[in-house]
Amino acid sequence: MANGLFISFEGIDGSGKSTQARLLAERLREAGRETVLTREPGGSPGAEEIRQLLLTGDPARWSAETELLLFTAARRDHLERTIRPALKAGHAVITDRFADSTRVYQGATRGELRDTVDRLHALMIGAEPDLTFIIDMAPETALARGLARRSGEDRFEEMGLGFQQTLRAGFHALAEQFPDRCVRIDGDRAPEAVAADIAAIALPRAGLAP
Repeated sequence: MANGLFISFEGIDGSGKSTQARLLAERLREAGRETVLTREPGGSPGAEEIRQLLLTGDPARWSAETELLLFTAARRDHLERTIRPALKAGHAVITDRFADSTRVYQGATRGELRDTVDRLHALMIGAEPDLTFIIDMAPETALARGLARRSGEDRFEEMGLGFQQTLRAGFHALAEQFPDRCVRIDGDRAPEAVAADIAAIALPRAGLAP
């Protein structure tokens, strides 16, 4: 899509990916690159409405199948209204989560739906980031941090430590499946150190000096 650059950040809840996405967006903007910072679920008006359905309420509110359909609907709207227009304009797009989260959260941990996830993604989304950073962190640390935020969007954190451990294993497997796109980053360090490693990889991809 023109000269746009599409970067996603993935990881378990509380891993620091949102902070790192923001820091990279700031770094790119300071270097003069027009950059859109967005998130999933969300990133467009319709998708933000679906976000509230997905991230609030009882942990058992939705089945894995229903979650998959809701996430895909939100992602389609996000892609149409935010991601594609920015990439076609030559901008960098940095998103806090994309399809890899659905592959792990619904595909690998909540009903063994991975084949369904992949088929639905191919049919309705058909796009992948150019570069994906998976922020890796001990589930115990990440879960404590995530619950301490008390954001009101804690539905997945409330599923407990075992769920977060399964998620981490899922993201590890994803990094092995897509080595050309996914880069695993040690998140158990100071945010500045993590951000420096990310910038050293991302800035050259954006045509900028690290």
